[in-house]
Amino acid sequence: MSGDSNCDRRPPIPMTKSSTKSLVIFLHGVGSRGADLLPLAEGWRQALPASTFATPDGPFAFNGDSSGRQWFSISGVTEANRPQRIVAARPAFDDVLRGTIERHGLLDHLDRVVLVGFSQGSIMALDAVVSGRWPVGAVVAYSGRLASPRPFAPAGMPRVLAVHAAADPVISAGASIEAMAALRELGLDADSHILPGVGHTITAEGAQLGAAFVAAALSSEPE
Repeated sequence: MSGDSNCDRRPPIPMTKSSTKSLVIFLHGVGSRGADLLPLAEGWRQALPASTFATPDGPFAFNGDSSGRQWFSISGVTEANRPQRIVAARPAFDDVLRGTIERHGLLDHLDRVVLVGFSQGSIMALDAVVSGRWPVGAVVAYSGRLASPRPFAPAGMPRVLAVHAAADPVISAGASIEAMAALRELGLDADSHILPGVGHTITAEGAQLGAAFVAAALSSEPE
């Protein structure tokens, strides 16, 4: 599996700045692969017909299992050391993100790039924003948390949506509420949707919320 997946499985075509209007990058959860988010990307095609989708794999093997990837190791992770894990993961994450964006000719147009993360992918997407490293146009964070070390120093004005299940047993829904409150204190347009009765997953309703949010965020960007 390559680090950048074409959802339609066609041979990759070299991209130029003019050929990619917007790029949506899906960031998987721990132990998963980018391809696992292809169904979500496929479901967004109708809402985002002018967008290109990318589903890169995380840079690190999950517990030595070549079939699963992760953005940082969760072995022995605690609330106290998670921020340091995130900081240590930034160079490898940035290499993946930079390569993906560069292949689509948008390094100079980050406002046309959207990050969509699930769980650990959301943690890294939110860190990319609050650290100021990646002033993208928008972020959708599914079932995530803001665990980056302070102080926060975001660049640009990305719009951010958190979608979380009220019954999530892995990461509490309160983590998304707190994360969006922290982003609003930084002056960002950030909102959260808590969905009742489901666990650590992306539901059909959550997918629809994300697609509508991204479509609105991209439509507000200048041509």
